[in-house]
Amino acid sequence: VQLQASGGGLVQAGGSLKLSCAASGRFVGIPEMGWYRQPPGKERELVARVMPGENTKYAGRFTISRDNTKNTVYLQMDSLKPEDTAVYYCFLRARPQWGRDPNNYFGQGTLVTVSS
Repeated sequence: VQLQASGGGLVQAGGSLKLSCAASGRFVGIPEMGWYRQPPGKERELVARVMPGENTKYAGRFTISRDNTKNTVYLQMDSLKPEDTAVYYCFLRARPQWGRDPNNYFGQGTLVTVSS
Protein backbone atom coordinates (compact mmCIF):
# COMPACT_ATOMS: atom_id res chain seq x y z
CA VAL A 1 0.00 0.00 0.00
CA GLN A 2 1.29 3.45 -0.91
CA LEU A 3 0.02 6.75 0.41
CA GLN A 4 0.61 9.98 -1.47
CA ALA A 5 -0.02 13.16 0.48
CA SER A 6 -0.23 16.64 -0.95
CA GLY A 7 -1.41 20.13 -0.07
CA GLY A 8 1.13 21.27 2.48
CA GLY A 9 2.85 24.61 2.30
CA LEU A 10 3.33 28.00 3.89
CA VAL A 11 0.33 29.92 5.16
CA GLN A 12 -0.20 32.91 7.41
CA ALA A 13 -1.84 32.54 10.78
CA GLY A 14 -5.59 32.56 10.42
CA GLY A 15 -5.43 31.00 6.98
CA SER A 16 -6.56 27.62 5.71
CA LEU A 17 -5.03 24.63 3.99
CA LYS A 18 -6.48 21.38 2.72
CA LEU A 19 -4.37 18.25 2.71
CA SER A 20 -5.14 15.24 0.55
CA CYS A 21 -3.87 11.69 0.74
CA ALA A 22 -4.58 9.05 -1.87
CA ALA A 23 -4.04 5.37 -1.16
CA SER A 24 -3.15 2.78 -3.73
CA GLY A 25 -2.25 -0.85 -3.58
CA ARG A 26 -3.85 -3.96 -2.24
CA PHE A 27 -6.08 -4.14 0.79
CA VAL A 28 -9.58 -5.35 1.56
CA GLY A 29 -12.55 -3.64 3.09
CA ILE A 30 -12.94 0.01 3.98
CA PRO A 31 -9.83 1.13 5.84
CA GLU A 32 -9.36 3.33 8.83
CA MET A 33 -7.65 6.50 7.60
CA GLY A 34 -6.39 9.64 9.21
CA TRP A 35 -3.65 12.09 9.93
CA TYR A 36 -0.81 12.38 12.43
CA ARG A 37 1.51 15.33 12.74
CA GLN A 38 4.96 15.89 14.18
CA PRO A 39 5.84 19.43 15.24
CA PRO A 40 9.53 20.39 15.26
CA GLY A 41 11.31 18.77 18.19
CA LYS A 42 8.19 16.97 19.37
CA GLU A 43 6.69 13.52 19.09
CA ARG A 44 4.17 12.47 16.51
CA GLU A 45 0.56 13.00 17.57
CA LEU A 46 -2.80 11.98 16.21
CA VAL A 47 -4.74 14.79 14.55
CA ALA A 48 -7.91 13.04 13.40
CA ARG A 49 -9.09 9.75 11.96
CA VAL A 50 -12.15 8.25 10.33
CA MET A 51 -13.17 4.70 10.99
CA PRO A 52 -14.94 2.45 8.49
CA GLY A 53 -18.48 3.75 8.14
CA GLU A 54 -17.51 7.32 9.05
CA ASN A 55 -17.14 9.96 6.35
CA THR A 56 -16.66 13.30 8.09
CA LYS A 57 -15.53 14.22 11.57
CA TYR A 58 -14.75 17.50 13.20
CA ALA A 59 -11.73 18.03 15.41
CA GLY A 60 -11.82 21.61 16.57
CA ARG A 61 -10.52 23.78 13.74
CA PHE A 62 -9.90 20.74 11.56
CA THR A 63 -12.28 18.62 9.51
CA ILE A 64 -11.37 15.16 8.27
CA SER A 65 -13.30 13.60 5.43
CA ARG A 66 -12.93 10.76 2.99
CA ASP A 67 -13.93 9.64 -0.46
CA ASN A 68 -14.08 5.88 -0.50
CA THR A 69 -14.44 5.77 -4.29
CA LYS A 70 -10.98 7.32 -4.53
CA ASN A 71 -9.44 5.80 -1.38
CA THR A 72 -8.62 9.35 -0.41
CA VAL A 73 -8.69 11.15 2.92
CA TYR A 74 -8.70 14.91 3.34
CA LEU A 75 -7.83 17.27 6.17
CA GLN A 76 -9.33 20.74 6.01
CA MET A 77 -7.44 23.00 8.40
CA ASP A 78 -8.95 26.39 9.23
CA SER A 79 -7.89 29.26 11.47
CA LEU A 80 -4.35 27.94 11.45
CA LYS A 81 -1.96 28.89 14.20
CA PRO A 82 1.84 28.87 14.32
CA GLU A 83 1.66 25.91 16.69
CA ASP A 84 0.05 23.90 13.89
CA THR A 85 3.41 23.96 12.12
CA ALA A 86 4.41 20.33 11.63
CA VAL A 87 5.00 17.54 9.19
CA TYR A 88 1.62 15.94 8.57
CA TYR A 89 1.49 12.23 7.87
CA CYS A 90 -1.52 10.40 6.54
CA PHE A 91 -2.09 6.83 7.60
CA LEU A 92 -4.18 3.88 6.64
CA ARG A 93 -4.99 0.76 8.60
CA ALA A 94 -6.38 -2.17 6.64
CA ARG A 95 -6.21 -5.91 6.16
CA PRO A 96 -4.06 -7.11 3.27
CA GLN A 97 -6.42 -10.05 2.89
CA TRP A 98 -9.53 -11.25 4.63
CA GLY A 99 -8.54 -13.24 7.68
CA ARG A 100 -5.22 -11.46 8.10
CA ASP A 101 -4.45 -8.93 10.82
CA PRO A 102 -4.60 -5.29 9.71
CA ASN A 103 -1.42 -3.41 8.92
CA ASN A 104 -0.58 0.26 9.47
CA TYR A 105 0.76 2.32 6.59
CA PHE A 106 2.08 5.88 6.64
CA GLY A 107 2.63 8.40 3.88
CA GLN A 108 5.84 10.32 3.37
CA GLY A 109 4.64 13.45 5.14
CA THR A 110 3.85 16.92 3.95
CA LEU A 111 5.16 20.04 5.68
CA VAL A 112 2.75 22.68 6.91
CA THR A 113 4.30 25.94 8.06
CA VAL A 114 2.15 28.62 9.66
CA SER A 115 3.76 32.04 9.97
CA SER A 116 2.74 34.53 12.62
